[in-house]
Amino acid sequence: MGSDGGGPAAAVGPAATGGGQASASVPASAVPAGPVSPGAAAWSGLRRLRPWRLLPTPTGTPFTFGYAVVLLVTSLVAEHADPSVISSMHQGSSTDVAHLADRPVFVLLASALWIAGGITSPYAIGFLFVLTALERRVGALRAAGVFVLGHVVATLATEIPVGLSVLVGHLPGTSLHRLDYGISFGVAASVGALAGVLGPWLRWVVLAGFGWMLVEDLIAFTDPMTNWGHLLALAVGVATWPLLRSPQGRGGVA
Repeated sequence: MGSDGGGPAAAVGPAATGGGQASASVPASAVPAGPVSPGAAAWSGLRRLRPWRLLPTPTGTPFTFGYAVVLLVTSLVAEHADPSVISSMHQGSSTDVAHLADRPVFVLLASALWIAGGITSPYAIGFLFVLTALERRVGALRAAGVFVLGHVVATLATEIPVGLSVLVGHLPGTSLHRLDYGISFGVAASVGALAGVLGPWLRWVVLAGFGWMLVEDLIAFTDPMTNWGHLLALAVGVATWPLLRSPQGRGGVA
């Protein structure tokens, strides 16, 4: 029988405390933190932001970076070359009904090599930031697929009715040669797709803001065919959400 004095009874440890509880102090870092306030979480997120990731890079966003270089070159050519030459090139790249019936693949590709309004236009700026953000989240292949899908679907959906209307006599034959080129349909589809991989609150802010801008353009009725094409391209981007949200669709850098 042991005494109630010194000796082994003086040892400190789990066995020396009742109920199997350790008497040793727990490091502060091991104590679970309490609930984090929304303000603290937002500040923590802002501190982790890396502004340079808003812009494309050759390795991080190869599709956006390479395409941006091509658009920069064609925009500089359009600004400094002879206006008559540029006008002829724009006409040859136009996705009007006549060209689509004659060489559809060529004009669908060529029309997306020009920026209507130049590199300072809203859609040029939108291309840079929207495509970069989309590609970082879903990868180069899917970002390119969204852009091309929006460009092609919206172009065909707006030009085919023109051809049918001319065929039945509702529009004059000159409508077959309408000048139509640029990247705006692809950018609109990319905005719709990007909204699907954002957080719920930001998703609806982006859709509502961009959608309202497109509706205002349509109400102004300056170019209703193109304005309808933008809304359709936005809907095409939204329709890709199930593919982009799947595990296979998250191939990019977060």
